[in-house]
Amino acid sequence: MASHRSIMSHDLTSLVADSISASSWRMETLQAVRNVALPDWAIGAGFVRNAVWDRLHGYPSPTPLADIDVLFFDPLHLGPDVELEIEWSLRAALPKRPWSVRNQARMHLRNGDRPYRSTADAMSFWLETPTCVAVRFDDDDHIAVIALFGLSDLVDMRVAPTATGYRKIDRYRERMAAKNWPLTWPKVKVIGLG
Repeated sequence: MASHRSIMSHDLTSLVADSISASSWRMETLQAVRNVALPDWAIGAGFVRNAVWDRLHGYPSPTPLADIDVLFFDPLHLGPDVELEIEWSLRAALPKRPWSVRNQARMHLRNGDRPYRSTADAMSFWLETPTCVAVRFDDDDHIAVIALFGLSDLVDMRVAPTATGYRKIDRYRERMAAKNWPLTWPKVKVIGLG
């Protein structure tokens, strides 16, 4: 494979989509979420990030996920009970998976941000760039990649604060210390710590 630095933008999207589609476990997960028929849905964060970093490190088996971040945007059903019902549905379809379902139409309250306008808009408030990537199936059953800050940091294995990360730099630094991603993926470089 060519150096990831020389890969064009289309190829970066293909690398991400291929990293997901190479895993039957991830494809089953995407299908289960699609079957629930959530508005403006995607699966993001570690679901995508870990798959790409595992692939770029040549790991033969996937790094376990703490959770599967299922995102959707529904301003008409804001109660947390809706999220729990969806998690139960997903557990019934695929048990023993660490489901975490969040309606992004209400997450601004928890995060102290202005109201979000969509799932993608909510992701733009996340703290670090390589985590701000999500996937879903498009209408033609292809993997669609949502990447608010592009894919370069993800593929270059560079963790940098987003604009929100800089505004909330103490939270960013606490999160980076807790995650300690270079321990699992030694090629990962974290900036914005000093």
